[in-house]
Amino acid sequence: MLGEVADLLLPRYCAGCGEPAERWSVLCARCRRLLARPPQRVFPKVTVPAPVFALGPYADAHRGVILAMKERNNLAVRAHVGAVLAAALEHLEVRGDIAVADALVPAPTRKANARARGGDPVRAVCEASGRATCPALTLRSTTADQTELDEAGRRANLQGAVHVRKLPAGSVVVVDDVVTTGATLEASVAALLARGVGVAGCVTLAEA
Repeated sequence: MLGEVADLLLPRYCAGCGEPAERWSVLCARCRRLLARPPQRVFPKVTVPAPVFALGPYADAHRGVILAMKERNNLAVRAHVGAVLAAALEHLEVRGDIAVADALVPAPTRKANARARGGDPVRAVCEASGRATCPALTLRSTTADQTELDEAGRRANLQGAVHVRKLPAGSVVVVDDVVTTGATLEASVAALLARGVGVAGCVTLAEA
């Protein structure tokens, strides 16, 4: 009841662009169209031992929803992004770009970051997709935040830092929010392959 009254009295703004959104929606029509575009194959600077796909560039609606989830604690938008991820995976599978996997594996994140964001947003998006999700990867506690590091620094920071804490059953797709250099995906896929886990591919919400 209180939520309905708040929707009547307070404007709702789009998580993608900040413009007014339709009632009951967390995204405006334009941002929903941008997020609905099919994923594209990308080639990070670091060689990832699995094909990598991004839902779009790190700009406009894609950048907006990622910042909303990570920096503004917008929990409501995660469900919509999960639906976008589900559609992207189905598109890639139907085209034969990736094999149908048994589970999604969120890329690892620092525990402090997950706590500050009300839980790991990438894991939440994977779970909201309706696909089986296995949080198989963890980061060494001393791992630094990647955002301020260059390509060499990111690779060095992740050297031996990604561990498989739980073996997924069957093959997986690794999911992350943004691929920049590819260092996180490289370390994640390498850790899974070393434990005998088949990796069908990697899907990210955006490419920077």
